[in-house]
Amino acid sequence: MRASILRSPSPLPGFGLSFGIMMAILSIVVLLPIGALLGHGLMIGPGDLWDMVNSRRIWAALSLSFRASLIASIFNLCFGLALAWVLVRYRFWGRKLIDAAVDLPFALPTAVAGISLTALYAPNGAFGQILAPLGIKVAYSELGIWMALIFIGLPFVVRTVQPVIEEIDQEVEEASATLGARRLYTLRRVILPTLTPALLTGFALALARSVGEYGSVIFIAGNLPYQTEIAPLLIVIRLEEYNYAGATAIGIAMLVISFAMLLAINAIQIWSRRRIGLV
Repeated sequence: MRASILRSPSPLPGFGLSFGIMMAILSIVVLLPIGALLGHGLMIGPGDLWDMVNSRRIWAALSLSFRASLIASIFNLCFGLALAWVLVRYRFWGRKLIDAAVDLPFALPTAVAGISLTALYAPNGAFGQILAPLGIKVAYSELGIWMALIFIGLPFVVRTVQPVIEEIDQEVEEASATLGARRLYTLRRVILPTLTPALLTGFALALARSVGEYGSVIFIAGNLPYQTEIAPLLIVIRLEEYNYAGATAIGIAMLVISFAMLLAINAIQIWSRRRIGLV
């Protein structure tokens, strides 16, 4: 009787039932597909997988996918922080419209986004005509891939950081200024330590989305082998050729690299939280 009284109420069922439902859904959505990929890779064999991946074209595609994703995510990390800060701390005309537009990449089909960006930045497009005389080529180049990945990754950073900024009391900044701290020092020692976990989470989400992006990239990339061909496109090409082993090899390579990058980001996030706790 006393145990039932001391037990904290919960809107969810008991632990056993909740854990079972969670594991069942997680297995169907995440674990089974990844397990099937790894299982097919084990059937092929590590040596054959390496032989399929170890080609100049595949390494060029993998390098481009992860390099462009990393650059786009770093840009979104900086610009997303600035955008979230402006939306939270300032009141101006059109703020709600801009705030709603941030979610547009979530709702817009990726193919539509790719076609729209290509139409704008192609040599005969609205922006492409202005940039072409300056020697800046966006469409059908790596710069175009960056643009597409920035477009689809920006909401992850903004929506992750925005609630944390709303919880920061402005009195903390005022106290720092009262003690004689400059704005840059306040940003570096007061604001950023609080935002670091959320920034790393948004960065990891944007990076994970960018690495596997396909629809918005293939239209603006040009898909030239060794230049603007991304790894997800190579997987589709292998599947169209009924080369399931080759597609599996590329998929496992992307899985291993992505897991290593996300593991490093999570390790940095844990370190930053412990450091904030010590401070």
